Amino acid sequence: MRLVLFEPDIPQNTGALLRLGACLGIAVDIVEPCGFLFDDKRLRRAGMDYLEAVEMVRHRSWDAYRATTRKDARKDVPKDAPKDAPARLVLLTTRAPTRYTDFAFQSGDNLLLGRESAGVPEAVRAEADAHLLIPMQSGIRSLNVALAAAMVLGEALRQTDLFPKSSA
Repeated sequence: MRLVLFEPDIPQNTGALLRLGACLGIAVDIVEPCGFLFDDKRLRRAGMDYLEAVEMVRHRSWDAYRATTRKDARKDVPKDAPKDAPARLVLLTTRAPTRYTDFAFQSGDNLLLGRESAGVPEAVRAEADAHLLIPMQSGIRSLNVALAAAMVLGEALRQTDLFPKSSA
């Protein structure tokens, strides 16, 4: 399972998501361009010393990311998936028909998070295998992207029994 950040705008959110990935053993793909310099001190402050512990891959564009996932994602695809199927791309969006709690996650899923300011473009949205919604109160626009990712990732890890095993 992986988190995929599409052209993130806010360094603090990106840092928090990298920290989340480090703590839960989840790789993070960053699709550029970012809306900030990647060495931004706000990114480092939010990520703290966890940035060294996360498996992170930076992609220069959406096309570069998709080329990589189509070729290299086979190791993360569930054993019962068709032999030539790439890992599923699961978009978190406020415009979705399915609640994330009603979705059956798989161990190879890539959870896609859009830009804080604009989400993902229609072409990227169209490539997603599933579109998931976090139910919210009427009249409220959206959650912070890092909070949304933590909620959905937690459910995905619970369903697939992929939470790290406690050493305590």
